[in-house]
Amino acid sequence: MKAAVFHGPRDVRIEDVGEPGDPADGDVVLEVLRAAICGTDASEWDHGPILCRPGVVLGHEFVGRVAAVGSAVTGLEAGDRVVSGAGISCGRCAWCLRGRTNLCAEYRTLGLQVNGGLAELVVSPASICRVVPAACDDDAAAMTQPLAVALHALSRVGLGADESVAVIGAGGIGSFIVAGAARRAANGRVVAVDIDAGRLASAAALGAHESVDASGRELSELLLELTDGVGFDVVIESSGAPHAPAAALAAARRGGRVLFVGLHGAPRELDLTSTILREVDIFTTVAHVCDADIPAALALLADSDIASVTAGPRIPLDALVDDGLRPLAERRATGKILVSLC
Repeated sequence: MKAAVFHGPRDVRIEDVGEPGDPADGDVVLEVLRAAICGTDASEWDHGPILCRPGVVLGHEFVGRVAAVGSAVTGLEAGDRVVSGAGISCGRCAWCLRGRTNLCAEYRTLGLQVNGGLAELVVSPASICRVVPAACDDDAAAMTQPLAVALHALSRVGLGADESVAVIGAGGIGSFIVAGAARRAANGRVVAVDIDAGRLASAAALGAHESVDASGRELSELLLELTDGVGFDVVIESSGAPHAPAAALAAARRGGRVLFVGLHGAPRELDLTSTILREVDIFTTVAHVCDADIPAALALLADSDIASVTAGPRIPLDALVDDGLRPLAERRATGKILVSLC
């Protein structure tokens, strides 16, 4: 079968690899229908390995049809259309027992450390698969995992219905955070901040009350200006830009909250004295909790236009590097790039 295999920086090859055999007791084999790619995939191609294991098949955002089930699997059968949460947790460690499976001591991810869904067939634990509603087409279903990451992020900060929130960076995960925030703060104020006109237009379509171009502006000053100097109830930093964490802290109101989502390649200097004196709470987030966030993401995708607003080009697997990973790494991509596998 054909698969996208990661070998090293600038070295992802579409290769013929062996098909998986019969699934283990708790696993399923999925025929992949549609996959999506994200900034993590592009970063691994551009300057990895960061998280990837060389030789792994990429792809952690995908929907497939069950082709075979292990002997211990219940609730799924051949022909079911499912998404995999991609994150594999042990179920036994202290974090798993507390429901924080995304922090599992043995956490692994399909498409990073374990063969993933940019292939014709993929093996997934059945425990992290969920049936896709009929109202959710393949393009939308392929976006379930990143939307789940965004919904988990919002759950970390407890956004209220009448609060004001600024989302810095309306790219891949940021756009989904905007969509989720617009629904959770329906009576409040959601402001999307970016420097790309296309991303800002998408943020508006996803429900942002305001989309603000930060080009040429000092970010903290702009955010405070938008609130008459008071600051936002919640500031979510999802851009990963070097100056954004400090600006996010400066733009939170007294007693406000800041959520860091974007990853950084180097340490950042922050004014903690001001943060302490204003009693600003700091939150971080990573991945998602499958049991809670995957079903919530599927329900939202089935009942909204989030997928159609964020969808980008659909490409074949053979075009993954030139029409997918490369434009993403070079920041030329528009919308969520989808890969058709059948």
